[in-house]
Amino acid sequence: MQKLIITAAINGAEVTKEQQPGLPILPDEVGQEAAECEKAGASIIHLHGRDEAGRPTQDSEIFRKYIEAIKVKSNVIIQTSTGGAVGMAPEERLQPVSLAPEMATLTTGTVNFGEEVFYNAPRDIEKFAAYMKEMGVKPEIEVFDVGMINNAMVLVKKGLLSLPLHFDFVMGVPGGITGTPKNLLHLVESIPEGSTWSVAGIGRAELPLAVMAIILGGHVRVGFEDNIYYSKGVLAESNAQLVQRIARIAGELGREVATPDEARQILGISGKSQNQIRGTTSYGSS
Repeated sequence: MQKLIITAAINGAEVTKEQQPGLPILPDEVGQEAAECEKAGASIIHLHGRDEAGRPTQDSEIFRKYIEAIKVKSNVIIQTSTGGAVGMAPEERLQPVSLAPEMATLTTGTVNFGEEVFYNAPRDIEKFAAYMKEMGVKPEIEVFDVGMINNAMVLVKKGLLSLPLHFDFVMGVPGGITGTPKNLLHLVESIPEGSTWSVAGIGRAELPLAVMAIILGGHVRVGFEDNIYYSKGVLAESNAQLVQRIARIAGELGREVATPDEARQILGISGKSQNQIRGTTSYGSS
């Protein structure tokens, strides 16, 4: 069984400081949180952008500051979100890819998102995939429902994605696939052979699905984007605390945790030096 890759989704686009005082927003906070998560066992940091007031943004300059702050203190794989916040235009959401991070998310379908709609038209999904390929960025296929796996395979047939793929199953979002063991097994059985996968359980689904992933040979995402609590009614002290719990459980179950470089090997990506962080391009401008 592969070593376990733990992703820390440290800030997201929805959680506020009022809800979770430990939420990292400023570059120095993000850099320190990434370093602490790496020490706890994380090898990937999943990033959303926030301005100084805490509002969600996909501004590439904010992501550049985040990336620079992280690289000073840690060796983690940096994975930028192209989901941004619900309602953002595709061109806005795509901006961070212009920095050529090692990874970026690619959602391959539209899903109801609570009272809103996270809209991803086929033409936009293809544009995102093509731009990631151009910039040498490893996509993580974000799956909110099983049909999105089929949509990803269409991109493979069109030459916009290459096998093996890496999937992240986001489970428990109101409007998407529910976070049940049966549904996780169905998703795992639906991806192409040789693929890697992780699971991001939302809210109370986070821990049980994470334990299942450890046992099944998948990988795990935790963090304030998905869940701000350590236990019922008890706020987590930090993202690192959530990472540390998964690393501890994995150890008790006899599964080793991957370092960032081991995660790069598992995912088939190579590390990028800081001088490879690029400026914006026409796709990445607002």
